[in-house]
Amino acid sequence: MSVASEVAKKLLQIKAIKLNPQNPFTWASGIKSPIYCDNRIILSHPSARDYVTYCLEKKVLGMKYDAIAGVATSGIAFGALLAQKTEKPMLYVRSKPKAHGRQNMIEGDLDGIENIIVIEDLISTGGSVLKAVEAIREAGCNVVNVQAIFTYGFPQAQEAFAGADCTFETLTNYPELLEEALRSEYISENEYQSLNKWSQSPTEWTP
Repeated sequence: MSVASEVAKKLLQIKAIKLNPQNPFTWASGIKSPIYCDNRIILSHPSARDYVTYCLEKKVLGMKYDAIAGVATSGIAFGALLAQKTEKPMLYVRSKPKAHGRQNMIEGDLDGIENIIVIEDLISTGGSVLKAVEAIREAGCNVVNVQAIFTYGFPQAQEAFAGADCTFETLTNYPELLEEALRSEYISENEYQSLNKWSQSPTEWTP
């Protein structure tokens, strides 16, 4: 089994990802979604947590970087786990500058730091993580790569990252998740088809 399939399997097993095409979830944007992803649940399951950390470590092996930066809030814990594993300095990037004190957007010691790997838990359109990338670049550092656990695979994300001249990788993705869900009989063939149509046109999809 591939890493992407194994990660997808674990996310389904611990219910970090839920699929419900009959009763879809409503996102803040108003989009009806048959999938709900909350990778923070991984932190409560030591086996899944260790495996995700191990996979992230393998992903960054061979890359030249000075520090790991987690994106607030969900990327912070995974960034810290990876930094501990790789014995690298840890930073985190706020969604907006702190309202008081030094008004930092980036927390941590940037002294001597040039190259940074950014960690996010989930990539949908890429907006939040690319805001963090921009903050890191404005601080005078280089973003080597963005790593995340899961992506929906929306074209907007690909376009946004390309426009920002930034590369990203994920441990698993929506197509792999659907294949694993079908293989494990979490969903039926009809549900698989419906879920597949959603990813192609989320705003027009109907249950």
